[in-house]
Amino acid sequence: MIYLIFLCTFISIPFPRLSYADFLMGGFINYTVVKGDTIELISSKLGVDRDRLILDNNLDPNRYLQIGSVLKVNTMKIVPKVIDSGIIINIPDRMLYYFRDGLLEFSTPVGLGMPSWRGSRQWRTPEGDFKIVSKRKNPSWRVPISMQRKMEKEGQPVKIFVPPGPDNPLGRYALDTSISGIIIHETIWPTSVYRYRSHGCIRVLPENMEQLFNLVKVGTKGKIIYQPIKIAVMDKKVYLEVNRDIYKKLGDLRTEVEKLIQEKGLSRVVNWAIVERMLKEQSGVAEEITLGRSEF
Repeated sequence: MIYLIFLCTFISIPFPRLSYADFLMGGFINYTVVKGDTIELISSKLGVDRDRLILDNNLDPNRYLQIGSVLKVNTMKIVPKVIDSGIIINIPDRMLYYFRDGLLEFSTPVGLGMPSWRGSRQWRTPEGDFKIVSKRKNPSWRVPISMQRKMEKEGQPVKIFVPPGPDNPLGRYALDTSISGIIIHETIWPTSVYRYRSHGCIRVLPENMEQLFNLVKVGTKGKIIYQPIKIAVMDKKVYLEVNRDIYKKLGDLRTEVEKLIQEKGLSRVVNWAIVERMLKEQSGVAEEITLGRSEF
């Protein structure tokens, strides 16, 4: 069960009139450790950075988690874009959002393309519009030439074709997109989710991919975006989310935050001390930054 908790104070400040849609999801939850859980796997399941889990729960990363222990986790995020129907994937926050009739019907952490490999940026997940062109259950995998060359350079056996089965990296479900080489698929490496370890494709946990596969139809539209900084205003409270600029596209995140706050007319109503801390942490967790909300 998810418990939303907002620990803040609010003072009366004249807010600008806002015309953009803002949407928060998630919140503070209590997660009970189950058999097989590791810090990395829980991070993948919940879409929370490993280091944040360790810090917030005073964990020893070198020790096994105790089954039945309860972790306190903040999963609050700002939905980066609200659309009528379709898929939004935001690279910096490593999340996929599926909308139907203007409502967020499903969301899941995803694994995305590695920032670099031996100096090459070819495996980065690309931005852009797409459509789902086919759905495959128990898919086979024809290994791209570029990946065959990578296997060879790494001294691995070079694979050309991988049939369906437990060793197939595409898992049991695959959604082919109209972007060349980019597939949304189940992964056989769960801890690679919510990380940047793929060769451009979008990896999804098995339990989540099955649900997404059943929801999405051929022809569904989507968009891959790159938005490390997100701001939302709800009930006269301002929220900020700062993610890492993993592909180094923006330069100075502080400049970007200041720009967004100024564009939305919020400069006089935010607590800049909290903003500064969040810029240092880049935790990917949304927090309230309203002036009058003190640190705790």
